[in-house]
Amino acid sequence: MKAIITLLISGILPCILSATSLTFTKATGSIWTKISPDEKARLDHLLEMSEKHLEKTNVGTSVGYAYLDSATMFCDKRKIEYPSLLHLLKAEYFYLSGDYTSSEEEATLAMGRAKSSGDNETLAKTMLFLGRYYRLTGFYKESIDHYNNGISVAEKHDLKGIIPLSYHGQAEVFNAANDLKNYRKYLDLMIEAGLAENDTPMIADGCLMLGTSFTDKEWDFKMADSILRRCVDLSMLRKDTFLIAFASANIGWNFYRNKMYDSSVYYYEKSLRYSIPGTRISVSANSFGNLGTINRDLGNYQDALRYYEQSIEHAKKAKDWYSLSWVYHDMSDLYNGIGDTSKAFESFILYKKFDDSLLIAKNTQGMTEARVRYEADTHNKEVALLSLRLKNNRLLNIGFIGFIILAAAIGFLLFRGSKLKDKRRISEMNRKISELTQSNLRQQMNPHFIFNTLNSIQYYMYQHDKLATNTYLTKFSSLMRKVLENSNHTSIPLRDELDALNLYLELESLRFRDKFDYNITIDEEIDTLLFKVPTMLIQPYVENSICHGLMPKAEKGLVNITLKLNEDHIICTIQDNGIGREAAYEKMKNKEGNHFSLGTRIVSSRLDLVNELYGTSLTTHYTDLKNEKGEADGTRVEIHIPIMT
Repeated sequence: MKAIITLLISGILPCILSATSLTFTKATGSIWTKISPDEKARLDHLLEMSEKHLEKTNVGTSVGYAYLDSATMFCDKRKIEYPSLLHLLKAEYFYLSGDYTSSEEEATLAMGRAKSSGDNETLAKTMLFLGRYYRLTGFYKESIDHYNNGISVAEKHDLKGIIPLSYHGQAEVFNAANDLKNYRKYLDLMIEAGLAENDTPMIADGCLMLGTSFTDKEWDFKMADSILRRCVDLSMLRKDTFLIAFASANIGWNFYRNKMYDSSVYYYEKSLRYSIPGTRISVSANSFGNLGTINRDLGNYQDALRYYEQSIEHAKKAKDWYSLSWVYHDMSDLYNGIGDTSKAFESFILYKKFDDSLLIAKNTQGMTEARVRYEADTHNKEVALLSLRLKNNRLLNIGFIGFIILAAAIGFLLFRGSKLKDKRRISEMNRKISELTQSNLRQQMNPHFIFNTLNSIQYYMYQHDKLATNTYLTKFSSLMRKVLENSNHTSIPLRDELDALNLYLELESLRFRDKFDYNITIDEEIDTLLFKVPTMLIQPYVENSICHGLMPKAEKGLVNITLKLNEDHIICTIQDNGIGREAAYEKMKNKEGNHFSLGTRIVSSRLDLVNELYGTSLTTHYTDLKNEKGEADGTRVEIHIPIMT
């Protein structure tokens, strides 16, 4: 039992890809000044008829080329430049005919002519064509680049229909590269672009492909069901029997995988109601075969064989070797299950026959693609060799001119060198001034910190708590040693900064008699020995949380310090459940002296200097936390610290 996945290649995909050759803008530019209105109408008609027949791919390729040839002779006879649309239609013809080298050459000419004539829609369509060409030839990066260029042109000139097709093309590139994640991502973008342009067919096609992807690898029942149902709803509005049948069959497969057989049967029968009248026999072959397998699993062997025979009949009409292969395989399993080994063997032989045919077809397609890529690669190498020869000739011609330019450049560089030397000297002086300023700010901050700590010791002495005073002094001496060691450096290892911070928190916890709890959490990916931070960076913010946020609070407080690695910087989060910044500000205003935190002001100045000195981007973000009632529930401070080693 299988979902209809391969039909995306044989059925719907060519329809979408051929859309890149549809509804082209008529050629514009200076060429029309050389012909009369009647002649212009004649050329427009030839291009329109060529385009119309090329849409039919193999059926109309020869007729399409006949109109192209007439259009070419028309331009030659009147000695006018070929319009960009003529080159693009030639590229489409050569692509369909398998002449990929000529196809690329014509597309390149179409792109150049469209740019020079201002034919932006043909330019965008040419980008889509080249994206498709480079995907076929295996140059995936070039394919993606051209699709993105098509999007840029469409956005700049407000062209409709280009962006959804570009995203679809990029999805197919990632599908060819077996990158399921990006395949789904670009199908999502294709659907979004279709919604933005109110392009219902493109939305439905995107939903079909995206929903189908969730029925196969990394199966997701709910996603597949939701997206495929959306495709059915959109297709019902458009009365598109093919998409209704296709999407319904894959919804049936999704239910089968979830062992919901009644729902699976319902959607396969719905698929048949639309695929049989619409002569979509590949879809009906799949639906009959899957109904056979469901009945086989339920033990309804006669019904199962009847459905299998109908599937085989439809698959043979469509020359669908894939359906014939798995249907005979499932029939072989059925006969084995009921003990009819003779028919089981016959079915297995037929399974191998059609499986081999399918394998041969895949190998043939693979050989064709390999030949195309070989020819494209050979062509590119020939172009590169020709370019190299031309380059060598040019080198001989410009050698003498280069010598003269070199002499002039040396003179200019000598003059410029003296100017740069002066600038470097001034820059070095400015750097030293910044370092001295930063050192001065550190000297300001350390006394401020010591002053606050001595206040704590004084508090214990007034309380006549000798044990606490002794414990506090011991920890204070350890902290002071750390502070003195760290203050000699502009930046220190993160571990040293955290050791000093931990000692500070222990002292404050002793001072306030367990008025608050604290936690320090460090991301395992952070190397605290390797990564460096500016000295005394975190402590002033923690001090603010404790003194202004937690201390005025009646209940016991909590401060969490978290360090996480995020790409090229460390995020240090300091979060408390205190009274919040607004309440703290009001309390400070009411205090005598109108005191504000000196430590954080100094840290702010230091951050500006460090950013200027090292070209980093240290930033600080404050968030006022609220509870469910909208009341203040603490403060969160995020410090973004660039990784310094």
